[in-house]
Amino acid sequence: MVKVLFVCLGNICRSPMAEAIFRKMVLDERLEDKIQIDSAATSTWEQGNPVHKGTRQRLAKENISVDGMYSRTLEDKDLDNDYIVAMDESNIINIKKFLNGRYNGELKMLLEYAGEQREIADPWYTGDFDITYEDVVKGCTGLLNKIKEDLK
Repeated sequence: MVKVLFVCLGNICRSPMAEAIFRKMVLDERLEDKIQIDSAATSTWEQGNPVHKGTRQRLAKENISVDGMYSRTLEDKDLDNDYIVAMDESNIINIKKFLNGRYNGELKMLLEYAGEQREIADPWYTGDFDITYEDVVKGCTGLLNKIKEDLK
């Protein structure tokens, strides 16, 4: 089982969006028995809160549900993920502090899987959930293609 964890600052906008999009992609490819997906935050600011309204509304346009998803913070149990996927550089820095050399999997920013060295904009600040959605789809597509190659 390949385990993927998406991470952003609060786990209410970008990382749950990535989790939900990636889950749909995995289901569409019928790989749900091979890939496990989750998301988490690097901060406790939104701990226990539901997915942001803007993320829910943008995903609803694609018939993608986030029902039952609530913010949670990185935990030691997350060390067993094969991929920890961050949304931006500050997430990478915070994740590395948390990991403290205890992680053997792959840690990258999401758009690196699409061949781009840039961050996923945080719609909490930009208000633009469409651009975030497009970038998350691009990154998730690249990540899924990499995992499918690795599964061969």
